[in-house]
Amino acid sequence: MRPFIATIIAAAAIAAAPASAKEKLSPEAQLDKMLDGRVAGEPQNCISLSSARSSTIIDGTAIVYRSGSTLWVNRPKGGAESLDDDDILVTKTIGSQLCSIDSVELRDRSSHMYAGFVSLGEFVPYRRVKGE
Repeated sequence: MRPFIATIIAAAAIAAAPASAKEKLSPEAQLDKMLDGRVAGEPQNCISLSSARSSTIIDGTAIVYRSGSTLWVNRPKGGAESLDDDDILVTKTIGSQLCSIDSVELRDRSSHMYAGFVSLGEFVPYRRVKGE
């Protein structure tokens, strides 16, 4: 009787797992969702660090900087595969701007060990469409 009960419990746990597991979006789908309702503007070589309020890493794809209501998307020229949303961005700049010639070091959030770096690309602004 015990093996039968154990089998039923195991089957119930397996059946419940997909219902409780949240479907993870692909990195491109995450970025699309973040940019929904926004329109791309003219790419820029630099953005002001003093106005950038936060950043979000999209795994293996991009870094999104928020400046007011504008989202600046940077798809690195090199090292994008190292991007992990659990890493910390370590940015060293000369002056108050972050530019496409800069590189950003990645540090593991738990151990603070070096996790790679990216060479930034151009910054593409995404703004909400007026009237929405």
